[in-house]
Amino acid sequence: MGRRRVLRVAVDVLLALLATAAGGGLELADPSADTKLLTAPTWAYVVAQVVAAALLLSRRQRPYTAALAIAGISLFAPAWAAVLVPYAVTAYGHGRRWRQWTVIGLLTVAFLVGASAWSIDDPFTAPAVILVAALLGMYVRARRSLLAELTDRAERAERERSLLADQARADERVRLAAEMHDVVTHRINLMVLQAGALRVSTVDPAVRAAAEELRATGCQALTELRDLVGVLRGEGGPPVVDPRPDDTPELVRLVDESRAVGLPVRLTEVGDPKAVAPTVRRTLFRLVQESLTNVHKHAPGAAATVSIEYGRHTVSATVANTPAARSPDTVLAAAGGGTGLAGLRHRVEVLGGTLTAEPTARGGFAVHAVLPVRVSTAALS
Repeated sequence: MGRRRVLRVAVDVLLALLATAAGGGLELADPSADTKLLTAPTWAYVVAQVVAAALLLSRRQRPYTAALAIAGISLFAPAWAAVLVPYAVTAYGHGRRWRQWTVIGLLTVAFLVGASAWSIDDPFTAPAVILVAALLGMYVRARRSLLAELTDRAERAERERSLLADQARADERVRLAAEMHDVVTHRINLMVLQAGALRVSTVDPAVRAAAEELRATGCQALTELRDLVGVLRGEGGPPVVDPRPDDTPELVRLVDESRAVGLPVRLTEVGDPKAVAPTVRRTLFRLVQESLTNVHKHAPGAAATVSIEYGRHTVSATVANTPAARSPDTVLAAAGGGTGLAGLRHRVEVLGGTLTAEPTARGGFAVHAVLPVRVSTAALS
């Protein structure tokens, strides 16, 4: 039971006790039946007051029933609960306003008849108190409705701000994609064309080989840039298969290169890598490449394991290494900008994946990534 509900029950119990004490106390203090419509023993009047007070416990859930039942009891013994229940009728009663005031009118008439109002000196105080209680209930109900409406407006405004922020981010992504396509892609295209021209025009084999490598690297950069532009423009679009050929080197070749320089690496691949989009395969390649590079730099003498699991909807990749066998070269470890993992995380998140990098319990280090099998590349150009 919540704190608010406990408070409501406590208030209802307190009002019931108050009505019992006031009604029963007055019946015992003045047992005369001269002001009653019906004559009965004093204990019967006290019981009537207690029953009417107990009905206040249901005033929130069934206000009309409680009010009409108290009205019936008031015909026999004017109940002090009758001056409290009109608040519940107007504050919690459902239906049209005339229905509420009809019930309150019946309650008032029953109270006056039961009290033989025509034979007492002050027949106006009780109806006035009943009216005040009903008006107070109307005020509380109106205030509660106003607060609910203001809360709803605030929530709608918050949702609208969130939608506007999402739209602004989407617009910014499209703008960035356009800038990358119009400016960066154009410059890289020029570099590739110039490298191709140099390869054809030169007679030096070394220059020709360097120009070819530059041209191939530029072509791969263009492919990856187009992938990124497609992801930025097509975020949220339907996943499609990248129709362009994938020229990413195989992971086996990358692992063999690490082994050739003295790093023991064990590669495990489960599933069909051909079902994975080229964009995802390139990201996996960069992930393994960066992770193995970090092992070379920061954990000399360690052994590494590369585990790739190709699923139906996601690809899971883990690169873990054992503790370093010797201290790393400080110059080599300090080389680079220190943003390799941050760049990988951003690249993985752009594709809709997740990446974690943390020390292992045995003193090594592990990089784990989960990527979707397909990404949107509808905006290729």
